[in-house]
Amino acid sequence: MKLGKELAELTAGIDQLYRNTPRSDGFLDKEGLIPVAVAEVTPRPLADYDEAVDALNALRARLPAEAESPLRRDYLDEMIDSLLTLVATFREEEVSFADRVSRQIRVSTQRIGDDVLDGYRSIIREKLDELGYSGGALADDLARYEETVRVPVDQVLDTMRALTIEARERVTATMYPMADHWMEPVGVSAVPFSAYCDYPSRKVLMNLDFPYTRFALKHLATHEVFPGHLVHLALRERYVAEGTMPLDGAQVVTSSASSALFEGIADNGMFFLDWIEGPEDELGVALQRLRGALRCNAAWMMHAEGMTLDQIVPIIAEGGFQDPVTARSRLAFLGHNLRAPFVYAYWCGDMAVHEVWSQVPPERRAEFWAYLYGNMHTPTTLKTYWA
Repeated sequence: MKLGKELAELTAGIDQLYRNTPRSDGFLDKEGLIPVAVAEVTPRPLADYDEAVDALNALRARLPAEAESPLRRDYLDEMIDSLLTLVATFREEEVSFADRVSRQIRVSTQRIGDDVLDGYRSIIREKLDELGYSGGALADDLARYEETVRVPVDQVLDTMRALTIEARERVTATMYPMADHWMEPVGVSAVPFSAYCDYPSRKVLMNLDFPYTRFALKHLATHEVFPGHLVHLALRERYVAEGTMPLDGAQVVTSSASSALFEGIADNGMFFLDWIEGPEDELGVALQRLRGALRCNAAWMMHAEGMTLDQIVPIIAEGGFQDPVTARSRLAFLGHNLRAPFVYAYWCGDMAVHEVWSQVPPERRAEFWAYLYGNMHTPTTLKTYWA
């Protein structure tokens, strides 16, 4: 608990240093390094980033002797290394994008190969055929399907609300009692995201500039709310207050070692709830993963290969069966320095959680969820310490 408290205070101190550097008043800059904290944390006073680095290294040196378990030792070590990398970027040191992805997000993925992408496209083709959308090119058949199942803009919030209610019922019945929790869908526009879990206000902000299918809204209901971010944060808030989770569990830290599991838990929400219902949802999962993988590749093209957004958008739009305007809007945050590697947290986090989840027998699900939600994890610690 002592190490977790010190790390939380140190991270909050680094967040203050970051926020004190003049930036724009845009949405992402306002978030800072810690967009959400579910407990009060007193920031450690830091004169500058040099002092932050010294403090992080000193804390890291104590882990072998003081960490309460191998899981905590390894998690804290990875988290501290991710913070050291973040601080290096804040100090405008030269850090390769490959190092940022591996040290901050804690994954080895760089560019996702055509074998993986074509696997998703094969599933999409198969499911479209099952649904009766066949006879043409894959892009054309998918466009016809998406046009048919697109939710009208004036029905997006009501549809999202109804799906969120059903997700809450499923969570309460199978995972955790959540009948008293809620997050109201609210429409916004001209923002760099499709949906956003505003935990302090208990609102999920829905970007009404984006087109949505029913599957996309179902995915967002499970990702942002039940059993995704709302459930995850509510449990962390409770566990920290009860003293069963160290204080660092109260913080959401952007582009850090905790990011992939934060997003991966949310992206597996429909699987946790046994809510994959037929070819529409199976197609939706494959399409979501295809587009998520392509966004990783877009980040790699921009930051490792030096390509411009104008060069990248046509490639991603064609590969993910999106119009260029939508594809560009989904890549808007790639140029934000703090969030540059964060896009890997989605696809890689989804894969990391799903790899372990797919091996969990039904009788051990409750045990797995307690392990997953009750501990801070990286992709490596999740796989290593799940018995």
